[in-house]
Amino acid sequence: MTLHTTIWNYRAGSGYEPGADLTGFKVEATDGHIGKIDEHSDEAGAGYIVVDTGVWIFGRHVLLPASTIQRVDRPGETVHVDRTKDQIKAAPEFTREQQPRDTGYLEQFAKYYGMPHM
Repeated sequence: MTLHTTIWNYRAGSGYEPGADLTGFKVEATDGHIGKIDEHSDEAGAGYIVVDTGVWIFGRHVLLPASTIQRVDRPGETVHVDRTKDQIKAAPEFTREQQPRDTGYLEQFAKYYGMPHM
């Protein structure tokens, strides 16, 4: 990533195309399948995916910043992220009651993923 990239921007070369709908795509961690995308945002400076982990961690929803996406395989409807299953399992839980665009709410994810928020 370059200095001009924040954690909320999709990586150049990841295969993500602005405006593409990733809902329902499978999500693969570096060590295996973790769930499906329940929702996503490609809003400039506020990109993320919300992964429904299903039975893997008891139906938890986890927010992953857009910069964690390594590659989008459109034909295979799969998104590959640069985190392990354990890292994702330990991430703060996404709750729909919170507004993802709320700076304080997003800050907890930025801290967890070890990246500056802005």
